Amino acid sequence: MGQDVRMITPVPLPLDPMLAKSVPALPDGEGFSFEPKWDGFRAIVYFDGTDVEIGSRGSKTLTRYFPELVRALAEQLPGACVLDGEVVVRSGERGAERLDWEALSQRIHPAETRIRLLAEQTPASFIAFDLLAVGEDSWLDRPFGERRAELERVVAQAEAPVHLTRTTTDAEVAGRWFVEFEGAGLDGVVAKRLDGVYAPGKRTMLKIKHARTADVVVTGYRVHKSGVGVGSLLVGLYGDDGVLRNVGGISAFTDKRRKELVDELEPLVELDENGDRVTGEGERNRFSSSKDTSFVVLRPERVVEVRYDQMEGDRFRHTVQFERWRPDRDARSCGFEQLEVPVAYDLEDVLR
Repeated sequence: MGQDVRMITPVPLPLDPMLAKSVPALPDGEGFSFEPKWDGFRAIVYFDGTDVEIGSRGSKTLTRYFPELVRALAEQLPGACVLDGEVVVRSGERGAERLDWEALSQRIHPAETRIRLLAEQTPASFIAFDLLAVGEDSWLDRPFGERRAELERVVAQAEAPVHLTRTTTDAEVAGRWFVEFEGAGLDGVVAKRLDGVYAPGKRTMLKIKHARTADVVVTGYRVHKSGVGVGSLLVGLYGDDGVLRNVGGISAFTDKRRKELVDELEPLVELDENGDRVTGEGERNRFSSSKDTSFVVLRPERVVEVRYDQMEGDRFRHTVQFERWRPDRDARSCGFEQLEVPVAYDLEDVLR
């Protein structure tokens, strides 16, 4: 897990969490348990009765970054166990809280003093949604219905910042959650078979996420890390003040398509007075400090339709997906007003 962790557990340490595959709608039929899809850091919590380790989806340790969770879990868990869940950060006024991805991402910092400060300023919460071991016994091969019942027992006395996610076997209720909970920053619903075992690293769960489209303006492109072709397109939207703002990027092109895009976009490349390409420099943070964030500037004339799931402030929460070119759209008509804004929903009501 990125460091020498000396802990004996009845399941492998580290363990790859069970994953979910995307489906377009809630599954029909009985035998499923539904729960909100939390938007945070996936985390496996290992507790041997004394010490706590928090492992990420990529088998790296998150333990040092969340000292407040380590303390809370050690104090509140009744005995040795392994839990699957999500680390999230809450923000907003009481009665209008929501998940805050930006604040959560800031919690991964190399400086110990900064970690301690952020633990006080933007404390994290742990949302438990599965149980993998209790005491010396692995529960991986038990059906989810049994694991859920035992999880409820294990965290029965837990208090904030440790929470138990809600579940339902009613697809109609899950459908309401899908719509309502987005207003609190959640990004969909997860479906698990009640008779399903825990399959590490396998996509045996189902996830239903919000999917929308928007017409955006292509403002530039980054060269692929191989040095050949377009690695990603930068896209923007016009605000009410007429200013074009960067809202995200499109990537995941094939090698062939990357090379084709260079030729397609060549007529739009901005040139300086000497006839050289105009380049820009993207924003840097601790995740990109060592990366080349430069890009080729394009005249904002070409419009593309993209698929997206959520917004984080005035930017797309995740990398968006290319849908199609929109030669029929005027770039100046691509504004923020076309984006769906979910009705606000208090995160405390989701947790409750």
